[in-house]
Amino acid sequence: MINTDDEQQKRYAVMDDTIPTKERIIAWPRMGNIDLSMEALVSSLGAKIVMPPQNTNEALEIGVKNSIEGICLPYKLNLANYVMALEQGANTLMMFQAPGSCRFGNYTKMAQKTLKKMGYKFDMCVFDMYQSKMKQTLAAFWHVTRCINPFRYYKGFSTGFNKAFAIDTAERLLFYTRPRELNKGDAEKCYKKWYQIIRETTSISGCKKLKKQVIEDFKKIPIDKDKIVPKVYLLGEFFVLLDPYTNQEIEKTVGDLGVEVQRQIFFSDWLEHVLKPSLFYKKESHRERCVRYAKDYMKRAIGGECIETVGDTVYGARNGVDGIIHIMPFSCMPEIVAQNILPKVSKKEDIPVLELVLDEQTGKAGNITRIEAFIDLVKRRKLREVNKNDNKIKK
Repeated sequence: MINTDDEQQKRYAVMDDTIPTKERIIAWPRMGNIDLSMEALVSSLGAKIVMPPQNTNEALEIGVKNSIEGICLPYKLNLANYVMALEQGANTLMMFQAPGSCRFGNYTKMAQKTLKKMGYKFDMCVFDMYQSKMKQTLAAFWHVTRCINPFRYYKGFSTGFNKAFAIDTAERLLFYTRPRELNKGDAEKCYKKWYQIIRETTSISGCKKLKKQVIEDFKKIPIDKDKIVPKVYLLGEFFVLLDPYTNQEIEKTVGDLGVEVQRQIFFSDWLEHVLKPSLFYKKESHRERCVRYAKDYMKRAIGGECIETVGDTVYGARNGVDGIIHIMPFSCMPEIVAQNILPKVSKKEDIPVLELVLDEQTGKAGNITRIEAFIDLVKRRKLREVNKNDNKIKK
């Protein structure tokens, strides 16, 4: 049995070096709003960038056509993003990896072999952000840019982090405001406006002000503060949670039905926990909370977001959340484990759970019908709870 540090380094830090630094054109897969932070960081280091188009049916068709049968939907779209970026002139592909039972750890190796067979010439830079956190991250960006200017790194990480915090704050406020707004569409317009502003802001001082400005602008939207609005946690695999095309804009669907979505995984939270040294991370992290709440149902993390799915369901049930929507890609191994645990959690913790499994064959109309039925159930439970509490007060 061989398991040396050198082998771990080779497994999780693949950094090709066949293209001169000055000729590098860098690309990475689309994953929600990750491009806002990545674009700020890489461009600050002086590198050229190619952004593949947002995920669409065209991208999905490319991914399905060139993927092995049974592989999960996130891989297919990641592969399509690589193909489309290479077609636009990219020659250096970046991706992070993580250990565990999730096939995410093999995405880049599989994609690399597939793309080489398709005739593309490129360098691949793969780094595991869980192995040595900031050290691995800095090494990866230095490898593809050869930038040695410390101010550029400071600017890149500062603007990237602040953009991530700002856009995630805008999303949280969108989820809160959408089911309560008096003028339909105000929250969506506000979010889209700030998405563009966040993308176009490049200065360090400007990026630091973004989060506060977003909050102040959302406060101006007229809302019904007395409206009874059920709260539903949206849980599941990282990619499908963050990518609106993949999850069929489920957050908008649920919000338009008069329910507040509370997504438990945001890129900024994950970024802060992964990159920030533990010495400076004094509060309990999202993962640590999930491990604590999941302990009655599973003893250890098995990779992916499995333990987060279970832990957040328990936490939500014990803290006044009205329902859980669990979304996952078809054949996702960690989420299959969670899927088999959740019925027990649902029964024991008395919280309704809706399971949605997504792949390229999933029809949006069918999912909307299931979501509408589930939300109707959640609303009836919420109304009974409100009436019960009102009766107690009257007595």
